[in-house]
Amino acid sequence: MRARWALMLAAAVAVVLATGAGAASATDPVELGAGTFVVDQVGALDDAELDAAEDRLSGLYDSTGADLFVVFVDDFTNPSDSQQWADAVAQGNGLGPSQYLLAVSTVGRQYYLSADSTGPLSDQQLAQIEADIRPFLSSGDYAGAIDAGADGIESALGAGDSGGGFPTGILVLLVAAGGIAVIVWLVLRGRRKKPGVVRTGNGAPEEPQLETAELVRRAASALVETDDALKTSAQELGFAKAQFGDAATVEFEQAIAAAQENLNQAFTLKQQLDDEIADSEADVRAWNTRIIALCDEANAALDDKAADFDELRKLEQNAPEALARVQEARAKAAASLDSAAAGLATLAGAYAPEALATVADNPEQARQRIVFADEQLAVAQAAIGAGKGGEAAVGIRAAEESVAQAVLLQNAIGKLGADLAAGETAAHALIAELEGDVIAASALADPDGRIAAAIAATTRQIETAKANLATAAKRPLVTLQSLEAANQQIDALVQGVRDAEAQAQRDRQMVGQLILQAQAQVSTAEDYITARRGAVGAEARTRLAEAGAALVRAQQLQQTDPQQATQHAQRADQLAGSAIQLAQSDVGAFGAPGGAAGGGAPGGGMLGAVLGGVVINSMLGGGGGRSSGGGSLGGMFGGSSGGGGRSSGGMRPGSFGGGGTRGRRGGGRF
Repeated sequence: MRARWALMLAAAVAVVLATGAGAASATDPVELGAGTFVVDQVGALDDAELDAAEDRLSGLYDSTGADLFVVFVDDFTNPSDSQQWADAVAQGNGLGPSQYLLAVSTVGRQYYLSADSTGPLSDQQLAQIEADIRPFLSSGDYAGAIDAGADGIESALGAGDSGGGFPTGILVLLVAAGGIAVIVWLVLRGRRKKPGVVRTGNGAPEEPQLETAELVRRAASALVETDDALKTSAQELGFAKAQFGDAATVEFEQAIAAAQENLNQAFTLKQQLDDEIADSEADVRAWNTRIIALCDEANAALDDKAADFDELRKLEQNAPEALARVQEARAKAAASLDSAAAGLATLAGAYAPEALATVADNPEQARQRIVFADEQLAVAQAAIGAGKGGEAAVGIRAAEESVAQAVLLQNAIGKLGADLAAGETAAHALIAELEGDVIAASALADPDGRIAAAIAATTRQIETAKANLATAAKRPLVTLQSLEAANQQIDALVQGVRDAEAQAQRDRQMVGQLILQAQAQVSTAEDYITARRGAVGAEARTRLAEAGAALVRAQQLQQTDPQQATQHAQRADQLAGSAIQLAQSDVGAFGAPGGAAGGGAPGGGMLGAVLGGVVINSMLGGGGGRSSGGGSLGGMFGGSSGGGGRSSGGMRPGSFGGGGTRGRRGGGRF
């Protein structure tokens, strides 16, 4: 007898012994049988139907690369909610983004199709598949329900969208992406048959130990996925606060704070792994394992509140009002596009290109977000007219975040301009102080020539700084850093001639200046990464997280320990600068010259939305599956529309919840 028959027989005997013949019993989440697609604990299928179902679902993987698992039980318990029960089975059995689970309660007459939010099927496609399945369930044709589910997945993943007039450039990239997808699919298929599960003495399954390199990759992916989930959840919380006020959103803010604390700890471990100190393999394994666990905890904290958050916003029910709000916000954002571009042009006349590198393509990126928002608003408007609140909610959510990113991109130009002006003012003030220090140092005894050398070096830095600040291509923040380095050298020589109060005043002044500079650098890095997070990997995010933590420590110590505060502020500035460089490298590798991914390219609305992480990219694993090196061009086009700006396939907007949130839609009674 095959393993599934033994499993079915054991389950049937257990039911009979526990409840008596003919009595139905509720069922906790189950374990899927090894090498089988169907778990039938109630005899919903006869032997021939079960064999046919196994063959059909095995063929589904061969034709699409997606799996459908089916579980028949009498009733759902622990939890009793169909969605939670199905998701618990899927998560407990480690199903991936392209693996779906249909759970059917034959006595309770409930069903649910559990789907990972990053999987290749969109919410609309999943809803259609459930609609196709329901008539068969209602009539008791459970074998027909399985066939309908498999047919629906094949149709959704195998049907092309002609979308007349598809741009040639995008088509070329789609072909390239398809080639990458085939390669990845073949690799994954080759790995699909894993060694048998090892069992411990108490019968519990024990996962085979991962290779260290794979553990590191998973930890990096978990960091990216969780950071994206937190950023999206915080953005969604901001929308909810604006609509409902602070009092109604306290519990969600607390959930985000708890998740952020776990993520901060995970980033700290990642920074320790990335620093110059060599780590043993045992430490590498232990710390990466802990990173994954911390990310899981962070995601769980968000997922725990996701359903309540959806209930608060009720976008499906309040779609017309929500649409009007987003349309108004879109109009304001679009009206300021020209002003933002003019502001950047003004800055370009005063500062060097490298000083403006983080905002150089912001106007174009903002336009792309507006284009995408327009596409999604049109989708939402049509869906409302057709009475499809679920589809309208998807478009509204995508447009909402896209508009918010357009505003962020525009505001970042003004923020950087203010930071550069402040840096220029600080540089002039520091030059004056250094000139005073040079005079003071010149009056000191210099038996070994150290003072003369320091004076000469400081004088050269002053002259270089003055020359830079007098040009039309200024780099005030870089100039300020050079002046601060010179100041540290000469300060050590002349502080002995200052009285204690004067020295304390000097320390407070310098640390305040350093903190302001670090704040500007951290803010610049945060804005750049947030608006391009679809391409930015774990290393840049780690440096930014640690920069933010160092900045907080500097601010906390500013009054009580200026020297320690100075060190933390300098570290924050350095880490934020490193984060910017790493992020720019990731964006540059995303698929466009000069890091302006998607700039001016056909279909730029969708490309910009993917770059900004407004829509979740899932053809090859999306944000959660990318390596720490940044985004993947191959996954960028998963499910992109062929015309009309339709968000379909693997593209969908994020929502409040963890990075691994499984589908929160559909199901019901039959």
